[in-house]
Amino acid sequence: MAKADSAQEADVAEELTPETPEEDEQPIKQRKNGLYPGVSDELAENMTTGWADTELRDLEPVPQAAQTAERRAALSARFPGERLVIPAGNLKTRSNDTEYSFRPSTEYAYLTGGRPEESADGVLVLEPKGDGHKATIYLLPRSNRENGEFWLSGQGELWVGRRHSLTEAEQLYGIPASDVRELPERLREATGPVRVVRGHDAAVEAALTDKVTAERDEELRVFLSEARLVKDAFEIGELQKACDATTRGFEDVVKVLDKAEATSERYIEGTFFLRARVEGNDVGYGSICAAGPHACTLHWVRNDGPVRSGDLLLLDAGVETTTLYTADVTRTLPISGRYTDIQRKIYDAVYEAQEAGIAAVRPGAKYRDFHDAAQRVLAEKLVEWGLVEGPVERVLELGLQRRWTLHGTGHMLGMDVHDCAAARTESYVDGTLEPGMCLTVEPGLYFQADDLTVPEEYRGIGVRIEDDILVTEDGNRNLSAALPRQADEVEAWMASLR
Repeated sequence: MAKADSAQEADVAEELTPETPEEDEQPIKQRKNGLYPGVSDELAENMTTGWADTELRDLEPVPQAAQTAERRAALSARFPGERLVIPAGNLKTRSNDTEYSFRPSTEYAYLTGGRPEESADGVLVLEPKGDGHKATIYLLPRSNRENGEFWLSGQGELWVGRRHSLTEAEQLYGIPASDVRELPERLREATGPVRVVRGHDAAVEAALTDKVTAERDEELRVFLSEARLVKDAFEIGELQKACDATTRGFEDVVKVLDKAEATSERYIEGTFFLRARVEGNDVGYGSICAAGPHACTLHWVRNDGPVRSGDLLLLDAGVETTTLYTADVTRTLPISGRYTDIQRKIYDAVYEAQEAGIAAVRPGAKYRDFHDAAQRVLAEKLVEWGLVEGPVERVLELGLQRRWTLHGTGHMLGMDVHDCAAARTESYVDGTLEPGMCLTVEPGLYFQADDLTVPEEYRGIGVRIEDDILVTEDGNRNLSAALPRQADEVEAWMASLR
């Protein structure tokens, strides 16, 4: 059940659910004052006893514990003598008394390895100590069985499941853990310089109102964004897992295209989502399941349109691992299993552009090189087809190809699908590629259904091909290479699955 099986049960649940108590004994005191008419004193006392010890001992640390410790050390070295506050964020209401599934902030997860199921309201605090910092992870402890919180609170264990105890959390994350309900007062009493990652926890920010500045906080956010530009070995492994699971998700979709034709794009969305939930935490972003002319809408996530044989399906989707690293892969597939002549012509042009873009990804290259290489190929094709007047240099200088190419050719990838977004321009788009960077290469051509500047046969066709490319010491590695890209290979692959 969501919260209760009926309106009557929901009313009773509301009566039995107090606000989070300030003192451990408050719920029982309130019951004895008659504020919980559905709960007798006898039941209240009965619910405090007869429970087994379920404390988990000898837990293994999270797999990335060594890496998160190194990341905290780098953060500490960058901001010596300052208190650093990194919140995970809070639950967000979806409707009335139900919440969206929780995902911790990327900054918090990057520095702690915090898992979604136990990170809500969590905060990492690095306090100056000697030449470095002392890290403490502030979390909600297990819900209290003595005061009835575990069954009376809407976030108690009998409603939403067991949380780790603070002692268990220390074993998992290798960081001393404290009760997050004590943190606001500690922050209000804090002295010395403080920085906080904003936008995730209003209560934490309110406690620091007179201690922080927007400029200093932005420096912290930028540093943490740029720290993720180069991935460590653990991160690369997780990105590969994400790509492998995504490959299987695409295979799942091809196998059920006949069912999608009988229903809608939502069958495709649901099919891929099943793979993401079975093998990972979730999808890394809203899946784009764009059939026919919907492929010309870059972020088509309504996924409520028809799936017709003879049209193309542009599927842009990625599995997010349980450690919150996401793939971002696109294939444009012929729903019938075979491209028409005009579809293949456009597809082959995009494939050629992607090949040029991937070839430009190597250590020491400028970040913009792969975009420029792909755009040049597409501009050449548009001139060759007579859709825009050349020469190619003129087209590129004026950006005339963008009527049909629309977007940049890629972006950094990691815990965020558009990773490192707060990095400075000189470190990112004007920067130089290094081994360990991971980025997408995703050129596209989009001929809108109402574009009268192109022949009618082009209209309503959208093609994008996207892969996740790791910069290596001697070039690059395509993490999503298991999915075919060349047109003949795509057709053969689809035939083998169907």
